[in-house]
Amino acid sequence: MPFKKFPQAFHGICMYHLLNNLKTKFRNKTRELEQHYIRTTKTYNLQDFHVLFYTLCSAVPGVKEYLKTVGLDRWTRSHAPSRRYNIMTTNISESLNGVLVKVRELPITAFVNEIRLLCQKWFHEHRTKAGGCSSMMSKDVETKLEQRKDRAQAIGVICADQYTFDVVDGDRNYCVDMALWTCTCRKFQLDQLPCDHVLAVVRKTPYQAYDLCSLYYTREFWHETYRGVISPIPHISSWSIPQQISDFDLQPPDVRTVAKRRRKRKVPSIGEELPTPKCSRCKERGHNRATCQNPIALHPADEAECLGSTLPTHQPTHPSDQQSMQHL
Repeated sequence: MPFKKFPQAFHGICMYHLLNNLKTKFRNKTRELEQHYIRTTKTYNLQDFHVLFYTLCSAVPGVKEYLKTVGLDRWTRSHAPSRRYNIMTTNISESLNGVLVKVRELPITAFVNEIRLLCQKWFHEHRTKAGGCSSMMSKDVETKLEQRKDRAQAIGVICADQYTFDVVDGDRNYCVDMALWTCTCRKFQLDQLPCDHVLAVVRKTPYQAYDLCSLYYTREFWHETYRGVISPIPHISSWSIPQQISDFDLQPPDVRTVAKRRRKRKVPSIGEELPTPKCSRCKERGHNRATCQNPIALHPADEAECLGSTLPTHQPTHPSDQQSMQHL
């Protein structure tokens, strides 16, 4: 386990993988579980977490002990010891696995080269995209700020002193401290991006929204992230290999391999369902046309033709036979 090898590092849990585990363990409460779990996981405020967590535990008996055993700091945003921003899943690794699914069967050197080519392409695309950005923040952050500014129009602000403000959002009050860069909703300090309440304060004060954003969201940092160039590698015949490297006798590890077909599909986690093949012959799932053993029903016209070929072709000649046929 990674957390046993690196005990000082924080190891969060993917919220969707944990949700699949919960669905498997509490099968009779799937709808209530998914409805309350996602809100409990994503909330920023500790008070909101306690209310949502109580609702979740009331709707799904037994889930409280299971989630506390896992550790609240590993699957919730509100209890995480470090900032998780919006990274609550392992979608990035799943996406990378999906891109590399066709090259996994290549030899290791060819496989590594495919990864290098893929990263080389991605770095160039993102570097070009960042270079064409004309706004102060990255495009996604600019869009998020505009949406929050629109919502901030309906929020009331009452000034307590030069740095402290009482913000009224619907039926709830929040305290914004511009000296400490905090808001009691905790979204400002956890995401390092102004929340709706801070932007409502900005609207009525000399503060600037861009000055309250983390430098990691700026266009310069975005471009600097992809400034490095992954250089192409020429053919092996043109390589200049040092003598001490060419003299080194490197042998593959001495391992025993099991005489069976190598696994091509990943091992599914608990609650994860991999797509099953569908037979093009019988239209059922779980096998393909080559291994299909199901009997296929004949078309009605073909069935009638087959039955007609097995009926007797002679006509009844005796009067009693004709009378019997009329009754039929």
